Amino acid sequence: MLVSAILLLLLVVWIVTMTLPFQFIELIRFTSTTTRRSKPPEVYSAQLRTQFSGETPILAIGLPAHPNATVSRKVKKGGKRKEEELARARASMRVLANRRSNLTLPENDDVVPAGAVYRNPRLFYQSYMEMEKIFKVYVYPEGDLPVVHDGPCKDIYSIEGRFLNEMEHGEGRFRTNDPNAAHVYFLPFSVTWMVKYLYTPFSYDITPLKHFVSDYVRVVSSRHPFWNRTHGADHFMLACHDWGPHASKGNLFLYNTSIRVLCNANTSEGFNPRKDVALPEIHLFGGEISPKLLSPPPDTAPRRYLAFFAGGMHGPIRPILLHHWKNRDKDIPIFEYLPKHLDYYSFMLSSKFCLCPSGHEVASPRIVESIYAECVPVILSKDYVLPFSDVLRWEAFSVQLELSDIPKLKEVLGAIPEDKYRKLKQGVRAVRRHFTLNQPAKRYDAFHMILHSIWLRRLNIELG
Repeated sequence: MLVSAILLLLLVVWIVTMTLPFQFIELIRFTSTTTRRSKPPEVYSAQLRTQFSGETPILAIGLPAHPNATVSRKVKKGGKRKEEELARARASMRVLANRRSNLTLPENDDVVPAGAVYRNPRLFYQSYMEMEKIFKVYVYPEGDLPVVHDGPCKDIYSIEGRFLNEMEHGEGRFRTNDPNAAHVYFLPFSVTWMVKYLYTPFSYDITPLKHFVSDYVRVVSSRHPFWNRTHGADHFMLACHDWGPHASKGNLFLYNTSIRVLCNANTSEGFNPRKDVALPEIHLFGGEISPKLLSPPPDTAPRRYLAFFAGGMHGPIRPILLHHWKNRDKDIPIFEYLPKHLDYYSFMLSSKFCLCPSGHEVASPRIVESIYAECVPVILSKDYVLPFSDVLRWEAFSVQLELSDIPKLKEVLGAIPEDKYRKLKQGVRAVRRHFTLNQPAKRYDAFHMILHSIWLRRLNIELG
């Protein structure tokens, strides 16, 4: 009886199948196959960034997708192991992102990220641990001093030289001398030194900078196979000088495909936060933080001023600020240039909020100086991608205002409740270590946060 029923069922299926159009049968097969197939790595990578940032784009910037966000290239067998390492790192982070339960963090470890200043502290920790385990950087040996393998360490562009120096002469945990073992390749030229040694003052002709970059890429791409394999997608440059983005135009692949680590992180001028990295501008007089900023006053110490700014009238924002507030209110001392008998850092240390308006370019060293002074930064900028914003919640330790808020600045800042101000100040204190340059470098400091930002972009590049 059972056998007869089975035979009858098979006969019915055969008859129905023979009467169906061929295209419908193919559709069933295709649908069945695709629903079982796992999602491609690019989808997982995009989902990971969403989980990491807490927002829809890869990074927490809120910008639309860029055609260069994911770069797919075929690689030779030598690169297979590296891609497998990165795939495992993505997988471990993906598991954590999808897991309901929290990651167990090590006890008695005061460097473990925690608190409201992070978008996802546990995922950040996992990502950082994966970076420490496998991430390797190859520094191209080509080029001569002073423009290559050196950079400024004692001025407004100090971050450029300090990163390069740590990368080449530091403890070397992340650097590899085997280019086949590297996940990224560093082009170690200094745009600041290009301006110093190649640029003709007051000519405003930056063609020599572009030519130098073009020649350097041509040399490394002719001597090594790595640039040509990916069109530079796994290569990075680092520049804090305002003209860094312009110099990168010396090679279109460097500009459009490579990871550009820039202080001048202006989206209206081509900065793409899905592949580029915003670099904090750190001004080190004589190569060190001012002693006045090493130990800010305790929380119990009163801050005399509501807000403070002193700086030249250049760029589109500062003239508006100075027009409305210069010498207008004793609670908000605003100077075009600070008189010589007054001390800049004393004002910062005595102010609750420090105004950080953009100048000619979007970045300002005042942001990091404010953090050192535990003076809550007030960001007055347009199209600026803030450093480490794929990990940090800037709203937890800064105030970001529109230009239309400038005329009512005192009203806006004065309306911030005291408890909220205290939380902002606590946030400033919590992120200070991420903006500090140490010699030698320490975990989670500025050097390692820059590397982690590069690591995140490299995770988003599928080379196989």
